[in-house]
Amino acid sequence: MLNVHNLSVSFGGEYLFEEISFRLNAGDRVGLIGKNGAGKSTLLKLLSKEMSLDSGTIAMEKDLKIGFLRQDIDFEQGRTVVEEAYRAFTEIKQLETRLEEINQQLAERTDYDSEGYHQLMVDLNDVTHHYEILGGYSYQGETEKILLGLGFKREDFDKKTTTFSGGWRMRIELAKLLLQHNDVLLLDEPTNHLDIESILWLEQFLNGYPGAVMIVSHDKMFLDNVTNRTIEISLGRIYDYNKPYSKFLKLRTEIKEQQLNAQKNQEKEIQQAERLIERFRAKSTKASMAQSLMKKLDKMERIEVDEDDTATMNLRFPVSVTPGKVVAEIEGLSKSYGDNHVLNDINLLLERDSKTAFVGQNGQGKSTLAKIMIGELDHEGKVKLGHNVQIGYFAQNQAEYLDGNKTILDTMIDAANEKNRSKVRDILGSFLFRGDEVEKYVKVLSGGERNRLALAKMLLQPFNVLVMDEPTNHLDIQSKNVLKQALQNFEGTLVVVSHDRDFLQGLTNKVYEFKDKKIKEYLGDIDFFLEQRNAENFRVIEKQREYNDVVPPRKKTGNSFEDQKKIKSLKNKLSSVEAKISKLEKEIGEIDHDLLMDYDATIAKPNFFDTYQGKKKELEQLMERWETLSTELEASAK
Repeated sequence: MLNVHNLSVSFGGEYLFEEISFRLNAGDRVGLIGKNGAGKSTLLKLLSKEMSLDSGTIAMEKDLKIGFLRQDIDFEQGRTVVEEAYRAFTEIKQLETRLEEINQQLAERTDYDSEGYHQLMVDLNDVTHHYEILGGYSYQGETEKILLGLGFKREDFDKKTTTFSGGWRMRIELAKLLLQHNDVLLLDEPTNHLDIESILWLEQFLNGYPGAVMIVSHDKMFLDNVTNRTIEISLGRIYDYNKPYSKFLKLRTEIKEQQLNAQKNQEKEIQQAERLIERFRAKSTKASMAQSLMKKLDKMERIEVDEDDTATMNLRFPVSVTPGKVVAEIEGLSKSYGDNHVLNDINLLLERDSKTAFVGQNGQGKSTLAKIMIGELDHEGKVKLGHNVQIGYFAQNQAEYLDGNKTILDTMIDAANEKNRSKVRDILGSFLFRGDEVEKYVKVLSGGERNRLALAKMLLQPFNVLVMDEPTNHLDIQSKNVLKQALQNFEGTLVVVSHDRDFLQGLTNKVYEFKDKKIKEYLGDIDFFLEQRNAENFRVIEKQREYNDVVPPRKKTGNSFEDQKKIKSLKNKLSSVEAKISKLEKEIGEIDHDLLMDYDATIAKPNFFDTYQGKKKELEQLMERWETLSTELEASAK
């Protein structure tokens, strides 16, 4: 499918990688890993032909279609969601334009017997046939299905892409890639800005994808759930094994141990041979034996042990001063952006030393509440910070606030004060910016390197409360582990907005889920939250039944015969509605299960979305009917 041979790329005289070779086959789902700046994104750009090679070859099958999901998406202003999605069908849209031109000419011309008019008719037939073969009459319906599958609502289709958050724009780009039916997918950090539900959906899709996939990701759980092969770029070389990430690490460790043992045995053999050479060299009767041993040593291929890039940043968040017991108190908070109501009547109490996670779908208000807490956004309601509270804030797009025309060193010096300006180089060194590297301009840094610089810059300001919005975006796995360790050791108060399941595990002891303009508290870590969320999804109606069980039965009163007859009728109706709800809920649950197991096959069923949405609408109507009957029954029983 795609063959890379002796590929080399260098910047400023230094090789990112040198003479690397590998083959990509259909069904390969490759996790491309390595430290920030190792060359992962560069390799994807080379494979997608966005960059030219220094040396080597990239050979691929004729007409191979490659789709590339970039790390940073930049949509053209003014397009709607559906207009942007239609850009997946470049050839179809060109044919539509051509068909309009031909039909316009046919409508205007009257020389029906001319050769030119006849040629237009031939062109119309040819273009129409080609349009039909490419799916010109079905692409709009296919686009709707994919967008709905990715969580968009029909009323979202005509909204401008600029009105959506980064995570939702990522879904539009994903939709375009899925609609193109590419042979190879190159995904550069696809889980950045995606919420947990979207990540789970993407995992399901990629596991059923028939082509080849190469993914740059620092989400260990995502890599383990999706990939069947791992390629690591380290110190200019690649290490390629047919294992997902965690199994790759284990195998790589075992291979290195074998190399070390083999190298030790070879060293013993070499030392033994050198001692014999020294002993026999001076004796004429043994000189030929010494020469033979020397030739053997010269021909011996020395065993090498794979090098590891063990450099990691050293991160520690010191607490400035001890704040009061209550860090932040929020009462009746609401926030709207025009007609878009994001948060409504939020109440939240943050205590000193608490470790809290904000989770939920994109656009539900997590980042908005974080910005309100630091005083960046206007709002309705009360936000009161406690005594001696000093907040350190890491924004989701923190790296974008850095000036690309400044050097790393100048960026830090400009942010420092008289007390810590002398420590700037030491801080940069602990974040792996050493020696001449501090003279690099910010604009040439990778996404992960910019994030490391933004973290280093944070340490120049005092704080005892840390609010971090998606801090792991673009960070390599080693850096993420260091950051997580530093946050676990942080003795202050932590609020972290994240969709990274692995990063959140063991980091927080409280989770707030943002949904439908409200927040819900879960007293546990991210695993507890996911467990509870799934339980609730499968037991929606059970809650109401449990509520009925808790309400004690009323004592019988002397109701008239007519009242008793009415009560019996209401009970029968209620029982019938409950049976229908139970049956419908089971059917919807089975469809949801089919979607998870085989999404493409399920949505391919005739009138799938109309049937699915119809069942959901019917369930809503039955729920409303159940509530009305329950109210009437309760009133009649009094």
